[in-house]
Amino acid sequence: MVEYSLTAEPPLGGYRETFNGTLLEEVFDLAIVSIAIPQGGAPALNKAVKNAYATTLPDTGRLCVSKDGNTRLLGMSPDQIFALFNDDGSDAANAISAALENSGYFTVQSDNWAKLRISGAKANEALARICPIDLDPLVFTRDHVARTLMEHLSVIILRDGEDTFLLLSASSSATSFLHALKTSIQNVT
Repeated sequence: MVEYSLTAEPPLGGYRETFNGTLLEEVFDLAIVSIAIPQGGAPALNKAVKNAYATTLPDTGRLCVSKDGNTRLLGMSPDQIFALFNDDGSDAANAISAALENSGYFTVQSDNWAKLRISGAKANEALARICPIDLDPLVFTRDHVARTLMEHLSVIILRDGEDTFLLLSASSSATSFLHALKTSIQNVT
């Protein structure tokens, strides 16, 4: 009997390109786990987050980082948090569920998202052309996250640093997402 094995591939094949000092690269080692907060379960989940990560649940539009810096918790809506952490090939949902003592509902979202990082002096300017939210570093600081649209595509954006952003969009439209970002970068560099 023939045995088959499947190998996960990032939706953009590990894309990486630099445009006059502005880097656009696919992030493919990042796990995303959605945490739904049960009705009335926010206190228990918050306690578990404090015990596991030495931080609290983030407000919507904000993010919190674990004490060790390995896990970011993104406040996506009043009852939904995304946990982002480097994936070592383990079962991401079970890892988060165990750490948080099964105090929420956990779903792996990693393969549903194309993940791109844009960095460099022109990153803000390139994003400003296609992103309707104010990304000024004094307004959209390092601890902010938002859902928005870019070129008619739904995107989650978070600031990693002064000139660095992590962008998540549906993997089903990954090539269109990449094209929109590349075009915008090329127009400002």
